[in-house]
Amino acid sequence: MSVPRYAYFQGRIVPYSEAKVGVMNHTLNYGTGVFGGIRGYWNPEQEQLYLFRLTDHVERVLRSSRLILAEVGLDVDELRHLTVELAQREGLRQDCYIRPLVYNTDEIIGVRLHDLHPDLAMFVVPFDKYVENDADAHVTVSSWRRLEDNSLPARGKITGAYISSAFIKTDAVRSGFDEALVLTQDGHLSEGSAENVFIVRDDVLITPPVTDNILEGITRRTVMTLAQEELGLRVLERSIDRSEIYICDEIFLTGTAAQVTAVTRVDHRPIGDGAMGPVTSQLRKLYAAIVRGRVPKYRHWNEPVYVSVPTPAV
Repeated sequence: MSVPRYAYFQGRIVPYSEAKVGVMNHTLNYGTGVFGGIRGYWNPEQEQLYLFRLTDHVERVLRSSRLILAEVGLDVDELRHLTVELAQREGLRQDCYIRPLVYNTDEIIGVRLHDLHPDLAMFVVPFDKYVENDADAHVTVSSWRRLEDNSLPARGKITGAYISSAFIKTDAVRSGFDEALVLTQDGHLSEGSAENVFIVRDDVLITPPVTDNILEGITRRTVMTLAQEELGLRVLERSIDRSEIYICDEIFLTGTAAQVTAVTRVDHRPIGDGAMGPVTSQLRKLYAAIVRGRVPKYRHWNEPVYVSVPTPAV
């Protein structure tokens, strides 16, 4: 992955080489930060870079910040405009990923959330696939369990919480899988290592509820809308037993980075006929068109970076 040209750091856009923190930094030492992940999609026909559902992502960053008492004094519109400005300065004409990071600037010893001094940093990098085998992913059910809300809330993108995802992902990849599925403490399906999960059974799309310790995913929400409005599917949010994973018709993962990732095998068992299913295929194609601003009905989800593009009323 290439190094960015610029970063937003300490209240201004600076060369990336100037965006540095010391090794005593509180967030570096204790994981007391939150982050976001925003995808930008290049549309070559329109010569436009679209940031997908930017307002939703910005709102989630600010909610996560409140969760850990790390508010930075910016409102949704200010952070949205700042994100677009940084993307403009970076000047990419390809798909990209934007990482806003709220971190504590303090250089102190002592774990806590109160009486700290949060700030915002952000950068933009070129980005393609997160799961390389995203049309035919082979996954395993992880031996690690999902963190409980009363222990470390998954609905906030808290930096320190992602050590759990790192354990899950590394064990899966080193065992020969592309990804992993994670269960709650009571044995219900929760998420992937860093993705929401859906199954299809008898033409019904099912996904774990927010009460099963999931991140309240923006791509998850997008897919639920598209499944209902465009495919006419019934969508259920309910707990999913482990055994349902093995007998369902389709499985796919969703996330800003992962997009819509088709799962075709779980623990060496084929899902359905062992190939990407029709619901997953349709959603992948529709999602790919929408994020590049090619579907007028959903253009309000696309934030143009370089030129003004008319946005239909919602």
